[in-house]
Amino acid sequence: MSEKQPNVVFILVDNVGWGDFGVYGGTIPTPHIDKLASEGIRFNDYNVEVECTPSRSAILTGRHPVRSGTYKFPLPGEGKAGMAPWEYTIAELLSDAGYATALFGKWHLGNTEGRLPNDQGFDEWWGIMNSWDEAGYTAWPLFKESGVPEPMIWEGKKGEQSKSVMPLDLEVRPIVNEKYIVPKTVDYIKKNAAAKKPFFVYVGYADMHPPMIPNPNYANKSTARSGLFADVVAEMDDRVGQIVDAVKEAGIDDNTIVILSSDNGGGGVIPQVGPGSNGPWRGDFFNSPFEGCMRVPAIIRWPGEVSAGVVTEQRLAAVDWLPTLAGMVGASELAPKDRPIDGVDASAFMLGKSDETGRDSYMFFGADAELLSIKWKTYKVVFRYTTNAPAVQSGFVKPQLPMMYDLSSDPHEDSNLWWTDLTNAWMLAPCLKLIEEFEVSAKKYPNIKVGEEFDGYKK
Repeated sequence: MSEKQPNVVFILVDNVGWGDFGVYGGTIPTPHIDKLASEGIRFNDYNVEVECTPSRSAILTGRHPVRSGTYKFPLPGEGKAGMAPWEYTIAELLSDAGYATALFGKWHLGNTEGRLPNDQGFDEWWGIMNSWDEAGYTAWPLFKESGVPEPMIWEGKKGEQSKSVMPLDLEVRPIVNEKYIVPKTVDYIKKNAAAKKPFFVYVGYADMHPPMIPNPNYANKSTARSGLFADVVAEMDDRVGQIVDAVKEAGIDDNTIVILSSDNGGGGVIPQVGPGSNGPWRGDFFNSPFEGCMRVPAIIRWPGEVSAGVVTEQRLAAVDWLPTLAGMVGASELAPKDRPIDGVDASAFMLGKSDETGRDSYMFFGADAELLSIKWKTYKVVFRYTTNAPAVQSGFVKPQLPMMYDLSSDPHEDSNLWWTDLTNAWMLAPCLKLIEEFEVSAKKYPNIKVGEEFDGYKK
């Protein structure tokens, strides 16, 4: 491993499905992302949480969002949105390890003082407290009569109150990546490289989250693609290329970990612009817990340390990033010991010292905090699921027997094993063991309620 602390650039795109990039079989040209994948490890079985906030919480804390009360947004009377300040994030861990830290783009883990990025380990941030759909609020004539504050873009520094800097509206939405998020990221990389300061920059890229509006420089500008979705993916590819180029131009390429992943699968809403591609998997963002909602792209690159050109079926999950990055930068001792950490440290796999990530199972919870499914090795057990389109309008169905699928031969989850072979009940045993272990853990460390002002477990 490099003697110097490696920099970390984490690019999190929004609602991008497994099959949207060329290297994952997509039909939209994505040369920069494809090159990034060829220079590192591409995961074919990377799993996220059920929605934007839960996935971001899992990435930053290493904990399932049901533990931290971040599995949904609170309703009136349920308390404050986002993570309790007690949660310990990757940004806090790396800050404690001597890193400069910044977030540019979407936060979605709290919208009040005390629960903003500069309260959770980031030295500075520029972006939005909640989500990009708020860009369309002020376009509605009756919005002003609703009592909801005008959506804004914010910035803040550690130890200071955050302040609003400009409206979040439909004018800034199509250019926010080009004019703000990516240039600020590039400048941050160059500044810290020049200062020889190890840094962590987390990029909450705006697309493909609705309202999906193409940048004017990309809309209908190419005969190699057609339509809004393809144009937005094309810009995304260029912006990823700009960030990677900035790392190279700063002379820190061999000492920088670059990660690109998505927070959710695509589709389930805005069918008029096309859902993108979730690859060979059944389901979409809202059609859970099928693979298309949870299995998304993930790529990691670190020249000289992470092997190039690796395509792996090894399982990885959003909760694994905190322990894995801690291991990769030599700061595992900083990971919290006073709470359950659901992530596994896959750093040995990333660095070519192990053939396995250490994850052979994955528990998937719904936006109601109840278990939806468990993946164990090649099998998937579904305890509850949404009905067919439009899934966003349906509740969950609980089958009489949990549905079971063999993902090695049935990636689209079409053939419930109960219908084909009644010798499969044994497959429940590993899942029930995982449920029991989780329940024992939750009894010792009770889950934090949504909006709760939590300050730690009693010793």
